[in-house]
Formats: sequence, C-alpha cells, structure tokens
Amino acid sequence: MRRGESGVNALLGIDKPCGMTSHDVVNHVRRALGERRVGHAGTLDPAASGVMVVGVGQGTRLMGLLTAERKRYTAGILFGCETDTDDADGAPTVAADVPERLASEDVAREVLTGFVGEQDQVPPAYSAISVGGQRSYALAREGRAPELAPRHVTVFSATLVEIASVEGQLSWVVDFDVSKGTYVRSLARDIGRAAGSAAHLVALRRTHSGSVGLGDCLPLDAVDAAHSPEEVLAHALDPVAALSAPVRRLGAQEAADAACGKAIPVGTVVCADGTERAPKLGERVAMVFDQRLVGVWSCGRRGLVCAVNFPAGITGVRA
Repeated sequence: MRRGESGVNALLGIDKPCGMTSHDVVNHVRRALGERRVGHAGTLDPAASGVMVVGVGQGTRLMGLLTAERKRYTAGILFGCETDTDDADGAPTVAADVPERLASEDVAREVLTGFVGEQDQVPPAYSAISVGGQRSYALAREGRAPELAPRHVTVFSATLVEIASVEGQLSWVVDFDVSKGTYVRSLARDIGRAAGSAAHLVALRRTHSGSVGLGDCLPLDAVDAAHSPEEVLAHALDPVAALSAPVRRLGAQEAADAACGKAIPVGTVVCADGTERAPKLGERVAMVFDQRLVGVWSCGRRGLVCAVNFPAGITGVRA
C-alpha cells in the first residue's frame, strides 16, 4: 500500500457548512480517515451549505460516474439590487425599487411558476466556465467579464417556502428542483427582473444531489469529532444507490473473472424495487460481490463489458 493510502474505499455524504470551500471539506475527511485519496462530486461555493458527495480511496474513481442529473436547493433571494456575482459576495451593479405587490404570496407563486420548465439560462460571469482556456471568474476579476452563451436547463419545480425580511429588505425563500448545470444565482437574478425589480442570492443550501439527501449526510463537525475512521465509515453511502444502477450479483468465480476483465454472462440484474430482469443493451450495471461494489460494467451484445473495476471493492452496499 502506498504512502497516504489507508485501505478505505467508500462514499460519504457530508453536510458542508458555510464559510469553507469544497476542497476544505476534502481536507477534513483526509485527516479523519488517514487517507490521501479523497475527492468530491459537485462543487459548492464557500457561502453555500448542504449535500456534498465525497469519494474515499477507490471511491474517488466513482465520482465521474455519479450523474446527479437533478439537484434540490433552498435559496434566499433578496430584492432591491443585483450584484456582479449574482450573490451577496459581489458589488451592487443595479438598484431598483421593490414593488409592494412582491410581498404577496400569490404574486410570488405566479412569478415562480413562470420559471418552471425548460429554458435557456445565462450563467453568472463569476463562474468556473472555461472561456478560451481561462475561467470566466478569472476574466471577470480582471474586468474582462465574458459574454457567456446561454445553457439549456430545466427547473422541475420552484416552490415558495416563505416571504421574509432581511435587514428590512424583502426576501423570498424558495425550494428549487433543477437539472444538473443550473445556476441558482442566475435564477435569483432573473426572478428579480421578472418581478419588476432586481435581486440576488443571499443564501443557498443544497438539500439533494441525485439520490443523496441531507438525511444521508454526516455533519462535518461530526467527522472532525470522530475518534476513529470506523465512526465515520458507519455512515458510508450505499454506492449502488448513489449510482442508481441495477445490481448484478457475482459468484466467487465470476468475481475473479471480472477482476481480470474477462467476459461475464449477462445473467439477471436486481432493480431498486427488488424486481429481477435481464439488463438492457448499453445499460450500466453495478457489479457486486461480498457486499462490495467491485465494478461498473455495461451490457453489450456478447455479455457484460467492463467500464471500470474497483479491485478492493467499495464498501457500504446494502442491497
């Protein structure tokens, strides 16, 4: 085993607190588990909190396979001005009156309904989008904010939680269910304009990332307070559930063959609802042996084909 490798291979859900970067969270997990190989899926800004999926050991190789096509957030939208970052960290750029009607729940729900569905969204200038080999936020900091092309996104729902007051200014708290790649900061900006005012994001909490919700997550202070890696790993995510893939259970010989990349018969897979069926052509399949995820394969015309193997197995499988 190489230096910095503890032999831990798992997925963790972490409830990231505000005030730290996603990389800070990774460093906390590294110290708690004594494992150098730690990565994360789905960056959260320092001002945001909530669900972060973290891979440990061979779990890091699973990060790119976790699609998380849908994410949910609770957002605070403050009316009265826009900022250059579309959130509270930026400098005000546009000020506007806040019509009294925006304090009406009926009006708020009507405005939000207009944002439900497929749409083209202009990302914030201060974003990690690459423009000519440079990050958009780097260009914006230099005063060369690029004009970013709209992105096609979907807002599945936008539900008003409450109308509040923040230091005397009107605020809407909204639950959003959105497609991957949606910028909630841009939604806040555009909602302000659609409401006949100006607005920016003042709070953001991710409540779901794909199938992983806050109830699956361990608070970061609990990670820091753990007396042993086992205390943290007791809360490991089920990697199969995180993948949302059907399971192909392997026998000992099949597991040995799979580890060598040999062909595996298609067989039958078990779905999340417990039903069994033959895998579909091209479908991604979770290969499980001894309650560990040992690979992700796809169904080909001549059998199951290896996409990626995890020789040590990723722990936490409960199916």
